[in-house]
Amino acid sequence: MLKRQEIDSPYAWFRLGVSILLSAIGGVGMWSVVVVLPTVGAEFHAERGAASLPFTLTMIGFGIGGVIMGRVADKRGIVLPVMIGAVTLGVGYMLASFTTGLWSFAAAYMLIGTFGAAATFVPLIADISFWFEKRRGIAVALCASGNYVSGAFWPTLIEWAIRTHGWRTTHFAIGAFCLLVMPPLTLLLRSRPPQRAAGAAIPAASRRQIALSPAALQTLLAVAGLACCVAMSMPQVHIVAYCADLGYGPARGAQMLSLMLGFGIVSRVGSGFLADRLGGVATLLIGSAAQMTALTLYLLMDGLTSLYIISALFGLFQGGLVPSYAIIIRECFPAREAGARVGVVMMMTLLGMALGGWMSGVIFDYTGSYRAAFANGIAWNALNFAIALFFLSRSRISALRLATAPHAGSAAE
Repeated sequence: MLKRQEIDSPYAWFRLGVSILLSAIGGVGMWSVVVVLPTVGAEFHAERGAASLPFTLTMIGFGIGGVIMGRVADKRGIVLPVMIGAVTLGVGYMLASFTTGLWSFAAAYMLIGTFGAAATFVPLIADISFWFEKRRGIAVALCASGNYVSGAFWPTLIEWAIRTHGWRTTHFAIGAFCLLVMPPLTLLLRSRPPQRAAGAAIPAASRRQIALSPAALQTLLAVAGLACCVAMSMPQVHIVAYCADLGYGPARGAQMLSLMLGFGIVSRVGSGFLADRLGGVATLLIGSAAQMTALTLYLLMDGLTSLYIISALFGLFQGGLVPSYAIIIRECFPAREAGARVGVVMMMTLLGMALGGWMSGVIFDYTGSYRAAFANGIAWNALNFAIALFFLSRSRISALRLATAPHAGSAAE
């Protein structure tokens, strides 16, 4: 039998490194479709809104797949879902390379998102949270940053490969790479998680940190996740096409996307440290305000140099938003409920990415520019900011209740 390792041990950090690497490889399923969007749209004679369909289906599949693969991991351990993801990524990319129409291409990407890339995100984040106690915030943020490592690495490489060898050969090569590299890495995660009281309720002080019912808190977290990612998707999904429309070329857009996601890694790591000190709600509020600022800058400036700078700022500002939801859930709900609740909120963030990517394309088709699409993103971001601000106000109410509760108890005695 495999030995049980200890919480916060050197092995836990090694496991975190393997998880980040697997997430970085599997995350190609999210970012390749963004880079290939203009090429596939031109080959299949699709308008911008229709050409955004593969990304939309990928994100829908990613959200649903995160819940499905998370449940598989709960019952069978982390190895099985990640192995399924590796095989699905390989087969899905190879199938995509042979498609002859937009719908079949989109179907291949929905397969990639649902049972491929999804297996290397939510399940790995949930798994790593059980290996850390003292540094759980930074561990979760680092694991979540694997997706951004993927975004920093893959777009530029894929854009070069498409330009040099064509999108079909590129997709086939990605599939072969996933089949060869991911299974051996997955086997390094076979050790069982440490013994711990996963079903134990959290202390009352933590559970009451936000003065809302569990249902209301979960609902508002889901809406906040949807709203922030509708806003987030505008630059992430359309920056390549946006640069092409401005005459800078898709290569510049791919570089901006890599820059954006590279700084997103810094943001996610920084948000982990911030959450350990200020808590999830304050981290969410800061990230929301910063992301809205960057979106406003996109609306105001479109010069080449300014777009590089704004893309870097956007990545630096928005990367900590998604991990904040997981931290809030771990702060406010019992551990036995955390996996399911995190899965639901992550699904809503991915649905937000899907909705925002499609919506921005449709707005472009109707208006002929991306200005209205950026304004739409700012409006959704404002909704997220309002919810975060509401959480902060309810947190203060909870803090006041907790501070006065002992005095009330003494008076009653």
